[in-house]
Amino acid sequence: MPEFADKDACQLLDADHIAVKHLFVGYARLAMASSAEATQNERTELAMKICDELSIHAQIEEEIFYPALREALRGDNDLLDEATAEHQEAKQLIADIRTIGKANAALDTLVAELNVAIEHHVKEERDELFPKAKAAPELDLVLLGEQLRDRQKELQAELLAPA
Repeated sequence: MPEFADKDACQLLDADHIAVKHLFVGYARLAMASSAEATQNERTELAMKICDELSIHAQIEEEIFYPALREALRGDNDLLDEATAEHQEAKQLIADIRTIGKANAALDTLVAELNVAIEHHVKEERDELFPKAKAAPELDLVLLGEQLRDRQKELQAELLAPA
């Protein structure tokens, strides 16, 4: 995902949203191309990259952003509960994509389903969660953004580390 050193938490998370949207668009283009072996390999690699990026994004939201927002909203948890449930749906689709592991029609369908689920989730975060976060006076979004960025870097390094 892109790195934005001067962005607050909402800006950082939204930059991730935009970056993954570009990955989904790239996948859709490849899926509509011929079924040559190179295209299948590219689709497989891109599907796994989408899964990796979304997994890291969900993890930093669940570990850092959602708990901070939950504390700041003091009991107004319906949106956060829904967002967490949407993460579970995405995690199941990601697991299914990883299980298939090689580009084919079933993988294309799952990636498309994941795209729809993520678009819905992003819209709710942009329209409902982020405005609440920005309106919470005790929430330091710049500091939270730094924490998110640091954790994101850690997770990305773990992903790239040899097994």
